[in-house]
Amino acid sequence: MGRRADHQGRGAGPSQRQLRVGELIRRRLSEVLARGDVHDTELNAQSITVGEVQVSPDLRVATAYVMPLGGAGVETALAALRRNKGELRHLVGGALATKFTPELRFRPDETFDRLDATRRMFDDPKVRQDLAPEGGEDAAEDAGRDGERG
Repeated sequence: MGRRADHQGRGAGPSQRQLRVGELIRRRLSEVLARGDVHDTELNAQSITVGEVQVSPDLRVATAYVMPLGGAGVETALAALRRNKGELRHLVGGALATKFTPELRFRPDETFDRLDATRRMFDDPKVRQDLAPEGGEDAAEDAGRDGERG
């Protein structure tokens, strides 16, 4: 099951409230990390992007998908975030209008890796051949030029 899979076990995706709280946490966490509000020199030495935050249906757990700038040092960044999750939770909690602040969990954001893999797949000559319209790519280009002249 992918990370964007249904959290509730039903056909529906996350609720509007889950999405709203997740986005609030993502913004606040991004601000805290950018400003270096955490008292950890190793964490503050890194530029970490928070790509997405998913919140459980009961709003008790928030999973932040993060990636250090350039993608290097993922495990070091995750270790620093996990080591400081209590302080991060406290700093994030002030921005939420919820009864309690969710437990923060950190996972690597693999979105860019999947995009790169998809690009490589579409660049493969066999795949490009399969995707070309009847008559090949040249026929499609010629048809496009004929339409421009019309």
